[in-house]
This record gives sequence, C-alpha cells and structure tokens, in this order.
Amino acid sequence: MVSDVTSSASEQDLASIPMAEGRLTRLVVARLRSAGVPVAPLLGRVGLTPELIADPGERLSVRSQIAFLDEAAIALKDDCLGFTMARDQDPREIGLLYYVAASSQTLGDALKRVARYSQITNEALVFRYQEANRLIFSLSYSGVPRHSDRHQIECFMFLAIRVCRILTGQNLVPQHFRFSHHRSGNTSEMARFVGTKVEFGADRDEFALHLDACELPIIHADPYLNDLLLKYCEAALAGRRDNVSQLRTRVENAISPLLPHGRVVVDDIARSLGMSNRTLARRLSDEGLNFTEILQQLRRDLAVRYLDDRKLHVSKIAWLLGFNEVSAFTHACKRWTGKTPRQMRIAGAY
Repeated sequence: MVSDVTSSASEQDLASIPMAEGRLTRLVVARLRSAGVPVAPLLGRVGLTPELIADPGERLSVRSQIAFLDEAAIALKDDCLGFTMARDQDPREIGLLYYVAASSQTLGDALKRVARYSQITNEALVFRYQEANRLIFSLSYSGVPRHSDRHQIECFMFLAIRVCRILTGQNLVPQHFRFSHHRSGNTSEMARFVGTKVEFGADRDEFALHLDACELPIIHADPYLNDLLLKYCEAALAGRRDNVSQLRTRVENAISPLLPHGRVVVDDIARSLGMSNRTLARRLSDEGLNFTEILQQLRRDLAVRYLDDRKLHVSKIAWLLGFNEVSAFTHACKRWTGKTPRQMRIAGAY
C-alpha cells in the first residue's frame, strides 16, 4: 500500500514534485536499463537523447513518448507495456497529479482535480470527469492523432482505476472499461486486473463506476496540503497556453472510431467538430487539405499499423478500416503502396 500523504509540504517543496511531460518515458527507460537493453539506439530512433532523459526538467513531446513506448515494447517483448507499467509502478511516481488526488476529500473531488490539472503535466492527453447516471472518467487526445497511440493511453487508463482503488481502499470494479483502439491478442490478464471485460474498438476511451463512488472518502485526505497544491496548480495552469488542436488531427481523431462502422460521413464529422460542412471544407482548404485526402491517409497509416500485428487477419483489418470487401482493401493497398496486404507483410514494408 502507498504510504500516507503528509501535510508537511511547503511551497518550496512543491518545486521538487515531477511535472514535466515525459515521466512515463523516463520510467520505461529505467525498466529497459534494468533489463539490460541498450537505451540510446531506441531513443535515437524517436529523436530523443540520453541527455534529455537524464534531465527531469526537460519536457518531452507526447508524440516522441508515444513513439518511444512502441520501440520499448518491441525491445522488451512486452506487447502490453502500458498495462505492465500501470500495474507495476509506484503511483507516487506520477508526481503532482497523484498528490492532488490523494489529498482530496472524496473520489469525485480527486478525479475532478485530475481532469482540471492534467494539462499541466501532459500537453496532449485530456482527462474528463462526468457525473450522470454513473461516474465516467475518460481520456482523449488534443493535437495528437489518437490512432498513433496504444501503450500510453492504456497505461493511464489502467493506472487511473488502480489509483481510485488505492485512494479509497475499495476494490472498485468498473461497470465498463473501454478503449477505442483494437487488440488481437489475449487480454485476459487485463480483464482480471480490472475485474470485468476490457473492450477494444469502442467509440471512446473511458471507464464507468457506480455513481455512489464519487462520494467515497479518500483514506489519507489532507485539506491543508490540498489547498496548497491547488494554489500551485492554478498558478501553473494560468502560466500555460491553451493547447489548441490542429484541425487535421481533430478530423483524424473524429474519423478513427467511426471507421469500423463504415459510416464516415463528412457532415457527421463537421457536426462533431462544431462546424458546418462548408466551414470545415473552407478551413481545410486554407491549410491545403481536403477531407478525402485525410481519410485516405488515415486509412493507409492504420493499415500499416494493423498489418504489423500478424494475429490480425486481413479480413478483420479490412473491416476495421471501413471496407466492405477484402478486395476493396487490397485494391486500396496497391494504390497506396504498390503492394497487396500479403506482400506488405512478407516484405516488411511497414
């Protein structure tokens, strides 16, 4: 069990709480080194250096972290690296957000504060908290293509439910636990950890708890420490610029969950982004883009990613990309790359 949160912190002490983006990357680097895996080559492939990693004050971009986790998962032969990190790491290593949550009065308060202050420690991962007929905690990306990630979002989702259990001392079992990306391997260990089925290929990344959970008291609530942390967080939040998503990324993130349903309609995408079809077309044109090109490039990028998973049958990949027939997917692959899906796998074109 994680030790008590104490109220002995001062404003000077707060400067030592880890805040910079890249905390997960640094934890994975430590795991690689303990496994005897050379780290520098992996960092170099994603544009990072050991010197950057060695300085905890240096911010790492979310895109580089996502790419590095992919490399690390391969090197460690751990296709569930995000889950492994969430299960094994000390939650206090999260830094600031953990202490904000752990000093709050109730679980609802804790999750609301995590949602509000998450952008201080991660430039692109957006946490949302909602109370309706159930308590819903969700994650999404701002300014980063959702389809590019798997390990990071799995880590934070599994870590979130684990922290909820630690802070309340209750073995909370979600009513549902969902990811928008797809997995083809065995996820029984994830299901055992969560206590219920882990769904993949959903419309969003979220888990839901019974509404009563929001009133569960935090075991080591500390109002004095919490007040101090909230002042610090508000000041840090005010000092950061709003993270405005690039339009192309917003469009991609709106398209991705709809692809398997074969119902990607530009009118629906525009509506989900809060604009008309004409406005979306004009704004894309201003950036030298059009909707069809974005859709086709997204399908191509996802095809490369899915074909990398040898457990995924080509017919399943075709469905995931919104093609009614495998033949249509095959023709599209030949148009994109000059190769059929089978040839891409044999040649290792990805």
